[in-house]
Amino acid sequence: MENKSEGVSQVLVHKIEEMSISNTDMSTEDGEDAKEKTRLICQVLELQNTLDDLSVRVDKVKEENLKLKSENQVLGQYIENLMSASSVFQSTSPKNKKKRISKKSLTPDQQNWQGWWWQN
Repeated sequence: MENKSEGVSQVLVHKIEEMSISNTDMSTEDGEDAKEKTRLICQVLELQNTLDDLSVRVDKVKEENLKLKSENQVLGQYIENLMSASSVFQSTSPKNKKKRISKKSLTPDQQNWQGWWWQN
C-alpha cells in the first residue's frame, strides 16, 4: 500500500528526471551537477518517506502502550479484588498477624544486625 507522500515524491522525482533529460545541451559538468542534484533530491525524499513511516509507527506503538497500561490496571484491580474476597489470602486469627517493621524505624545498628542475620 502506497502512502500519499510516496506518491508525491515519485511524481517529483519523475519531473526532476524529465528536467535533467531535457537539458541535454548543457555541458557535461552541468549535466553531472544536475544528475547529482537529482540523486540528492531522491535521497531526501526517500528519507522523508522513512521519517513519515517511523512517525506513524511511533504513534501506533504509543496508542498500543496506553491500551496495555489501561488493561494492566483493570487486571491488577481485578486480581486485588479476588485476593481480598478469597479466604486463602485472609488471616485466620488476629494473633497470627506479624507486625511489619520498616527499616526506617530501626537504628543503624539494628539494620546492620538484621542484614548480618539474613546473610548468615
